[in-house]
Amino acid sequence: MNMPILHYSNEIRNAVLVVHGEKAHSYYFGKDAYNDMINGSKYTDNKEFLTVGGAVHTDLYDRKDIIPFDKITNFLVKNIK
Repeated sequence: MNMPILHYSNEIRNAVLVVHGEKAHSYYFGKDAYNDMINGSKYTDNKEFLTVGGAVHTDLYDRKDIIPFDKITNFLVKNIK
């Protein structure tokens, strides 16, 4: 329990898409977690950080007008086999 939860995130081999609202109060944490995941990793080709401009955290729950479905679909088609 004393181990930092993201300490081994750069060993994740699976595809990871981090989607974050630009104005979310936790935006910095998403960016930091993503950077920790790719720094020193040999598995970066299937990792992506997607910023949704002007969005707060809860906008990405049901604001269908700003959720980037096309970008999410493209990521999944490219990386999920």
